[in-house]
Amino acid sequence: MKLLSKVIPAVALVLITTADFAQQKTTSFAGPEKGTLVIVGGGRLGPEIWARFIELAGGANARIVVIPTAGEDSALNIGKSFEKELLLNLGVQNVVVLHTRDPKVANTDSFVAPIKRATGIWFVGGRQWRLADAYLNTLAHKEFNALLNRGGVIGGTSAGATIQGSFLFRGDTKGNNVLVGDHIQGLDFIHNVAIDQHILRRNRQFDLAGFVKTHPELLGIGIDENTAVVVQKNTFEVIGSSYVAVYDGNTAKSAAEESKPFTFLGKGQRYDLKERKLIPVPGNPATAN
Repeated sequence: MKLLSKVIPAVALVLITTADFAQQKTTSFAGPEKGTLVIVGGGRLGPEIWARFIELAGGANARIVVIPTAGEDSALNIGKSFEKELLLNLGVQNVVVLHTRDPKVANTDSFVAPIKRATGIWFVGGRQWRLADAYLNTLAHKEFNALLNRGGVIGGTSAGATIQGSFLFRGDTKGNNVLVGDHIQGLDFIHNVAIDQHILRRNRQFDLAGFVKTHPELLGIGIDENTAVVVQKNTFEVIGSSYVAVYDGNTAKSAAEESKPFTFLGKGQRYDLKERKLIPVPGNPATAN
């Protein structure tokens, strides 16, 4: 019975087609209306990204929940959290590690109690399907959204970035080289979006380009290492040391556009998720598209 209970949810996810995502209900904003997302492309994070996340969570008085569920069991069994120690060393006084592999546990009041008190959540990297298996459509998922609705911040890196989109890119249990697999539903903190990570470091910059051609209802956002998008309502800003690529399947009509299927954004540049266009920064010609 235990095996069957694990197989049935996986089969159900396989039966979900990408057409379902075209039917997502229309929302006022692509990102959170009140809270903020800090979506990081993996790698070693510089101080700028951690500082922004901590600031958004409330500074030294922040109450942060670290969720390491995407990681391997071998790493979790050590009983130590690099992210918790780092946040404490950066001056955050209240950091809790919260983890389960069991969605039944994620559906309990006792498990979500720390989330209800939190001002920030951080999703650690690993494999994003583990996060979907544990938290999708559970009470924990509901409380993640409640945190955003009260103005909190949700951050995450690598797998903890991809899970924040509506479509779960590289979510297959067989490996991260399968772009569309047996898990395709993300936590949907940012709507009608598929997110990829490590894009330049791992030469992945063309992977989302082919995907959005066949799913133009979804905007692709690829983020390189030590780089993040900070999302509020319909806008994101790029922070960090590298680049973010935006893939819009509705725009590639000419041969010239086909040869450049994405737009790169660097630090300080901003993007309108609803209008799907770069937001010019006054006095900075580099932000004009």
